[in-house]
Amino acid sequence: MKPPILTIIMLTVISGTMIVMTTSHWLMVWIGFEMNLLAIIPILMKKYNPRAMEAATKYFLTQATASMLLMMGIIINLLHSGQWTVSKDLNPMASIMMTTALAVKLGLAPFHFWVPEVTQGISLSSGLILLTWQKIAPLSILYQISPTINPNLLLAMAIMSVMIGGWGGLNQTQLRKIMAYSSIAHMGWMTAIMMYSPTMMILNLTIYIIMTLTTFMLLMYNSTTTTLSLSQTWNKTPLITSLILLLMMSLGGLPPLSGFIPKWMIIQKLTKNEMIMMPTLLAMTALLNLYFYMRLTYTTALTMFPSNNCMKMKWRFKCTKKMIFLPPLIVMSTMLLPLTPMLSVLD
Repeated sequence: MKPPILTIIMLTVISGTMIVMTTSHWLMVWIGFEMNLLAIIPILMKKYNPRAMEAATKYFLTQATASMLLMMGIIINLLHSGQWTVSKDLNPMASIMMTTALAVKLGLAPFHFWVPEVTQGISLSSGLILLTWQKIAPLSILYQISPTINPNLLLAMAIMSVMIGGWGGLNQTQLRKIMAYSSIAHMGWMTAIMMYSPTMMILNLTIYIIMTLTTFMLLMYNSTTTTLSLSQTWNKTPLITSLILLLMMSLGGLPPLSGFIPKWMIIQKLTKNEMIMMPTLLAMTALLNLYFYMRLTYTTALTMFPSNNCMKMKWRFKCTKKMIFLPPLIVMSTMLLPLTPMLSVLD
């Protein structure tokens, strides 16, 4: 894709999300979502092939259905209240429809089926945008309507998402699918805390975006999309191999890494709200995610690739990709734990 065209499309995607985040009018929210959707399609099909086309079609159909549901909720709310303001309390029926629409847009279970399929069909750079930037707009609306959301609906979707995000990734060898299931699980954690502390959800989203961004940039740097090709990186870039190990641990939520902060604070907040089963379930299903991250670290950093001696060295081409943000991102996605006391004041 030519740079001027890519710039215009990216600006449309960004402005669509910004409109959703800043407006207080329901119609503008819907228009922002539509702008974002129509501009992201060419980005998904940047490397044109049948898989990318199929993925973009699946994405378009699911997001268009979600937009239709959202509009239906907005109209029901309008008929009941006679106004378009986002901050006004919603009608219960409209609230359920809007929550469902935003869950489809986010890929929360049981509306998660499109996420792994779409992520697998597109390039790594498009997958990065899909799993980070595209989550901001729906979560910002959920944040604004969180006081009027049906808590049972949201918590049921949260538990299902964390469980499916764990179970689904267990049998995968494709890194993009693993990242997609990881995304579903993280979205589950965010929606679990939404009812009790929306600010905590924003903290979780920020740390999730930093970690996912770093992971995708490392995969793009190595040009790896499968566990098999990742297992050969110890020979070519040993430092990056050890960084992937750290990053996977952080994504799994192990202390003393950054990924532990949101899990710790969410479990603490839920326990303070006298919920015992919910954080227990979340913590237990997080172990499933940890298992497939550990499997990745095992194949990458802890084993030597089984091949003939003459094949041990992978031919070293000089990497021409400029990844200037990688060092600060790696630091942020592994070493933020000392900031926890400051972050806990936000709530």
